[in-house]
Amino acid sequence: MSTKSKLRALLWIAALGLSLCCVPWTASAQEPGVPVKITAKKFEYNPSEITVKKGVPVVLEFTALDRLHGFSCPDLGLRADLVPGKPVTVKFTPEKAGSFPFHCDIFCGDGHEDMAGTIVVTD
Repeated sequence: MSTKSKLRALLWIAALGLSLCCVPWTASAQEPGVPVKITAKKFEYNPSEITVKKGVPVVLEFTALDRLHGFSCPDLGLRADLVPGKPVTVKFTPEKAGSFPFHCDIFCGDGHEDMAGTIVVTD
């Protein structure tokens, strides 16, 4: 491989790496019944924004990585306890479009009040 080809490949890899690091931490449910995987750890959900479609069944699969957490999305009537290492499934079909905040409702330390996210329901 020539030096010019190596340089071109290196630049391509660097550009790809930069583009991946700038991807927002969001997820969307593309197909009904395919779980959207969400992790919970001290003070954050990953992803923190989930986009779904109105009228399409959604499966959220949570895994707590470090300790007991809660998941509460009052506007959609969703609630679950998230036990470390044990996947928890929340199924629902959104009936209205909009942005619906969710949060951890089990105290997990200083910064707990920042552990939140949004479910965006599109038409």
